[in-house]
Amino acid sequence: MSNESWQTFDLNEIRKKLSGSKVEYREFLSVPSLSCGLYHLPAGSRDMQTPHDEDEVYLVLEGKAQMKTGDEPLEVKPGMVLYIAASETHSFFEIEEDMTLLVFFASSPLEKPLP
Repeated sequence: MSNESWQTFDLNEIRKKLSGSKVEYREFLSVPSLSCGLYHLPAGSRDMQTPHDEDEVYLVLEGKAQMKTGDEPLEVKPGMVLYIAASETHSFFEIEEDMTLLVFFASSPLEKPLP
């Protein structure tokens, strides 16, 4: 459901569109200032991300893994919210259980005019 100033999404319906058998990202919102999607990583898979140009927030919906940002590993599990700054190297590894994450990307920063 939507109009020009708001939209609603049913995550259960979006999750049904994920195959579940491969690493997959399904974007469901893209506006100038923000994009959102579901990211699915099956147990034992490899996260092949490269740094993004936008700030990013993950909400872990299900699953268990480790995340590496810089040189620090972190155990991630359902209910955690993870913020990753633009251009920060990060990836999930040791994916023990199928993971599904709600991902929010901020828009790319606008270039500031020179004084």
